[in-house]
Amino acid sequence: MSKKINRRDFIKTGTVTGLAATMSRNIRLFGKDDRKVRLGFLGLGNQGTSLLKMCLSMEDVEVLALSEINNEKLRNAQDLVEKSGRKRPEGYPGEEDYQKLVTRDDLDGVFVATPWLWHTPMTVATMRAGKYCAPEVWGASSIQECWDLIEAYEETGMPCMMLENHCYDRSNMAVLKMVREGLFGELIHGECGYCHDLRGIKFNPGVQFGPGARGEAEWRTYHSINRNGDLYPTHGLGPIANCFDIDRSNRMVTLTSTATKSRSLQEYIINQVGRDHPNAKIKFKLGDIVTTVIKCQNGETIMINHDTNLPRPYSNIYVIQGTKGIWMEHRALVNAIYLDGKSPEEHKWEPFDKYYPEYEHPLWQNFLNEGVRGGHGGAGYLKSRAFVECVKRKIPTPIDVYDTAAWIAVSPLSEESIAKGSAPVEFPDFTRGMWMKNKPIFGLTGEY
Repeated sequence: MSKKINRRDFIKTGTVTGLAATMSRNIRLFGKDDRKVRLGFLGLGNQGTSLLKMCLSMEDVEVLALSEINNEKLRNAQDLVEKSGRKRPEGYPGEEDYQKLVTRDDLDGVFVATPWLWHTPMTVATMRAGKYCAPEVWGASSIQECWDLIEAYEETGMPCMMLENHCYDRSNMAVLKMVREGLFGELIHGECGYCHDLRGIKFNPGVQFGPGARGEAEWRTYHSINRNGDLYPTHGLGPIANCFDIDRSNRMVTLTSTATKSRSLQEYIINQVGRDHPNAKIKFKLGDIVTTVIKCQNGETIMINHDTNLPRPYSNIYVIQGTKGIWMEHRALVNAIYLDGKSPEEHKWEPFDKYYPEYEHPLWQNFLNEGVRGGHGGAGYLKSRAFVECVKRKIPTPIDVYDTAAWIAVSPLSEESIAKGSAPVEFPDFTRGMWMKNKPIFGLTGEY
């Protein structure tokens, strides 16, 4: 693949190819031609291994190179590839070896599933090496990170698709279809969040974190010690941004964030090992709940909650509200809708499931017919398959670098707002004005 692509030609070609794919019944989401997509993987912890397994379930994928600093995880991943009937991939165990992997001439795309601080440099290096890149979700540590991604894309034309699986959730895609068909009227307000009790992940095993801990406790806990903001905004924001046409005739313009006091992580440690344990003396900067409110160019508001320290069941607390109705999903607790003039009883919720037959997104119609598979209720497979399809066809990705930059920018902006006493801060325009002309790209067909 060429290391330098003219951006205008790439976008023009991608648009034509995408339209052709939409009209063809022979090209399906799940890959029906003989072309192979050659992939590399950076990071093979829990998430990276999950991505690898999903890609190994695809017949049109070759896995040629793996990078992981933990030798046992690297060997296990190589074994998985070999057991799938493929050739054992080359391993890269050094911390900086990712730079060797991404510059290989025999790769088309690279998945990134490392700790958050590595996502931007690895993604930038991948794009500059002329490869498609699919980083897992994260929140940026600085606004400069976001601009680094934008500049790498604009200089190379190589796509960056953040793997936000919640954009591919069945309910979220059906709601997106309903929004586009006008069932909610003019959108006014959205709510979302990442509400997930991570105490057992931030301290594992026991109250251990850092070197010697297992999984994300090796690195994620340090963010809770040193940062106070919405550290993980995209699970909630991604689907809402698609509904609100963010950076496509609309944009986020200002943000305010407020954090509660920090109590639960220290209390968790004390309850586990007592007040005399050294970790019980740690002062955590991250508030137990961080609430962010975003004002959009077209007058809508978006509220995001970050809630990872307190005991609670998981939820993304989605709300889409417009002039004609409202949808609310709180995981197993509620998935309900009310549409003015359409719901059978005034002012009473009705189950959302009854709307699937009429408003199932065509992507999910195909997925249900082909057989749902993969993690996160199938959304994990769909995000990976979407990336593979775009690499195979050499077309733009349905979540692009501008989406990625805008969504992850919430983290440093929320930190800035909280540090200034919950003062409003301005959202950078990463599109440099192109949001006024850009058209929606996500979920337009049943293909990807």
